[in-house]
Amino acid sequence: MTRDAPSRAAFRLFRPIQTRWADNDVYAHVNNVVYYGFFDTIVNGWLIEAGHLEVGRSEIVGLVVETQCQYFAPVAFPDRLEGGLRVDRAGRSSVTYAIGIFREDGETAVAAGRFVHVYVDAETRRPVPLPRSLRDDVTALSFTP
Repeated sequence: MTRDAPSRAAFRLFRPIQTRWADNDVYAHVNNVVYYGFFDTIVNGWLIEAGHLEVGRSEIVGLVVETQCQYFAPVAFPDRLEGGLRVDRAGRSSVTYAIGIFREDGETAVAAGRFVHVYVDAETRRPVPLPRSLRDDVTALSFTP
């Protein structure tokens, strides 16, 4: 399935990303697996800043159950990037995040993907309903251009 690269207008929040020398592969561009690290950092950085994740102490955590990425243009170190974030769906115990990766001065994504968290009890790993505060914040990140 091929689709057009999304624009910045499709996202609600942006976080800076600095590429690293080690991100480049033998083809002289950021390797595909690095984008999944970008996704993880964008989502979890937002969760930490919003007060929904205290690493090692939260009673409820989001486990990744699905990821997907589509690539539109190569980037390489030392490119400075930004990750756009929005929420596409909030279920009873899951959240589907949409992420766009942009060059710092770019209007069209170089890559876009999705990242699904199922929220579980940190000890039992059983799904739990989204806490009201998290539901409110992910609802605020929901957006359909």
